[in-house]
Amino acid sequence: MQLSSRFASRSPVLRSDSPLSDDQIKAVVPSIFADAPHESRSERYSYIPTAAVLTELRKEGFQPFMVTQTRVRNQDRRDHTKHMIRLRHANQVNDSIANEIILLNSHDGTSSYQMLAGAFRFVCANGLVCGDTVADVRIPHIGDMTGQVIEGAYEVLSGFERAQESRETMQAITLDEGEADIFARAALALKYDDPDKPAPITESQILMPRRYDDRRPDLWMAFNRVQENLTKGGLRGRSVNGRRQSTRPVQGIDSDIRLNRALWLLAEGMRQLKA
Repeated sequence: MQLSSRFASRSPVLRSDSPLSDDQIKAVVPSIFADAPHESRSERYSYIPTAAVLTELRKEGFQPFMVTQTRVRNQDRRDHTKHMIRLRHANQVNDSIANEIILLNSHDGTSSYQMLAGAFRFVCANGLVCGDTVADVRIPHIGDMTGQVIEGAYEVLSGFERAQESRETMQAITLDEGEADIFARAALALKYDDPDKPAPITESQILMPRRYDDRRPDLWMAFNRVQENLTKGGLRGRSVNGRRQSTRPVQGIDSDIRLNRALWLLAEGMRQLKA
């Protein structure tokens, strides 16, 4: 699973440690509140109002804390272009681990409707988007989609229970040094997927904890250490030519989610092997 659209690192974005109001969202991401499809859409195009879905998710206790939309050259598309909302329960906004919903849509045909579930580890500011264990609902803007949208929302909400089960199992699995190195080596292969170029950093670097509480040897903590180090960057390494360099942080929202999901699938595979 991955996001069906891309967002550049310089896209308009708003993030808060508390729930965002409609007025705050409209000032940065007005496309969420488009009350009709863009004039370029044909009669076959089925309009899925993001604002209406947001209202229903708020009724379930989820509140938006981060929104973004694509930059547009043609300003008449600014109020309809593709956008993304990340939501958590209002009482979990600043929790160490929180359930999260990612909602992607557009009103001009640049993106299909997509909703997926994940979890969020606050201390390292990484979005953990679970792989096959959590729902990923995609609906094209064609035909009658009301039932699909409602059913998809409940599918995503039920996915959180499966994610919690996987997380608790990983916390109960201890990795020895060799197993942790194998996990880290596979993670480097995911991040630096060119077989002709060695990774600029080592397994031990991405397994290095950034805080004392992250030193536990279980699979869940190994996953989080690797995830944080690969996503945040800043690790000293060497290029193919031997020149010193520092790894770059993951900037694009879609790249962050794609990497996190690949790492989750890797952790899930290790969990199954150790079960």
